[in-house]
Amino acid sequence: QVQLVESGGGLVQAGGSLRLSCAASGRSFSTYTMGWFRQAPGKERGFVAAITRNDYSTNYADSVKGRFTISRDNAKNTVYLQMNSLKPEDTAVYYCAADRNGAILKATIQKGSEYEYWGQGTQVTVSS
Repeated sequence: QVQLVESGGGLVQAGGSLRLSCAASGRSFSTYTMGWFRQAPGKERGFVAAITRNDYSTNYADSVKGRFTISRDNAKNTVYLQMNSLKPEDTAVYYCAADRNGAILKATIQKGSEYEYWGQGTQVTVSS
């Protein structure tokens, strides 16, 4: 079993920045595809960003391209989500997820069903 713990959420004003972190347990972190998803009140969970093993590729939802950056540090078993130019529409609970199969296809890594392990989430609130 893999445990994921998110941190770094909080309250910021529109235009501000936050960096989310997700620390993972286990010895196979470097082989996982890691993703970030978010869920706003009254809405379904949606894809935000993903990064494959060996930094082969990254992928972003259109709504966050140019503003968010996903990265990973395999030595620390940690994945990050740098969020800049935040908008009120970004307000949501953000979840990190791990795909032990290490999927790389865009259509696959954007689906939450591909990921076996999920964190408990961290709240991000952007005020206007």
